[in-house]
This record gives sequence, structure tokens and C-alpha cells, in this order.
Amino acid sequence: MINQVTIVGRLTRTPDLKYTTDGKPVLNVTVAVNRPYRNSNGEMDADFVLCTLWNRTAENTAKYCDKGSVIGVTGRIQTRNYENSDGKKVYVTEIMADSVKFLGGRPIEDRELQAVPTKQH
Repeated sequence: MINQVTIVGRLTRTPDLKYTTDGKPVLNVTVAVNRPYRNSNGEMDADFVLCTLWNRTAENTAKYCDKGSVIGVTGRIQTRNYENSDGKKVYVTEIMADSVKFLGGRPIEDRELQAVPTKQH
């Protein structure tokens, strides 16, 4: 059996690193991945994929990425379920990340734009 997935997209929010009770770093992020076609309104739709990162991968992603950062995630799909506060069963499908690649700089809105000198005639 094969369970391997690779996605490339943008982080939907600033990463919030957490630690388990035994001190393991864990990071849950959502990656927005554009679909390869336009919808009936001519707009690009996206899928929002939950990814769980552990240990050093989690720490580095939290340290170097921000909302809008482009990342590539390679891992495996995993499903789980739990009962919410209303007693309803909730099913979750997520990517358990094996590796994360940082594919772009900081988001454009966070970068300081520098003026390009123009030639005087």
C-alpha cells in the first residue's frame, strides 16, 4: 500500500507552535492549495488542507514562516475522529508531514518595498 501526498500552497494564518504534555513540539497549520481550474464565475477555488507537523519541522516552520508563506508539504494522509462538546462525532482528515520546504520569501504585504532609482534624462 502507498500513502504519500505532496502539496504546495500558502499558510492561511501565522503558525502557533504548541507543545505536548511530554514536551514535543507540534504545529497544526492549514495550507490553501489552488485548484487547477476556474469555477463557473471565472474565479480560482482553493482547498484548505490541515497539516500536522512535529519536532524540528514544527519548530522551523513556526520560526521562519508567516501567514501567506508558500510551503511544500510531503507526508501521508491520516484520518481520526472525536466527539465534540455537543456529543457529535467529528471526522478529521489531515496530512501528517514528513517534511516541509519553504518555497518563497515572506508574503509581499510583509516585505518592505524599495524604490527603484530611475534614470534622469
